[in-house]
Amino acid sequence: MTGHAGTCNLLGEHAGETHFYPCGWRCDTHAPWALAGKPRPQPGPGWPAAHFTTPTPDAVAAAIDNRAIASGKRRSSPTAYRAAQAAVTTPKGTP
Repeated sequence: MTGHAGTCNLLGEHAGETHFYPCGWRCDTHAPWALAGKPRPQPGPGWPAAHFTTPTPDAVAAAIDNRAIASGKRRSSPTAYRAAQAAVTTPKGTP
């Protein structure tokens, strides 16, 4: 990639802010949307606020983990494998 971070790579008059695009650093005059004759894109809503902040309850995560270990789909020590099988398997006669 040519140019320095934050400076437009193209020759000519420069105006506005510089942003990094797949084609490199461009100012508002040389941005892909400007060269295509389109208006400047407005910021969108982005990801939902709770997208990365919603925690998985520990009990649910542990149950999923035990099932994965007991089925053999997740590697573990023989001790953890037997403990997970015991936690997942219900005794006979229990609904």
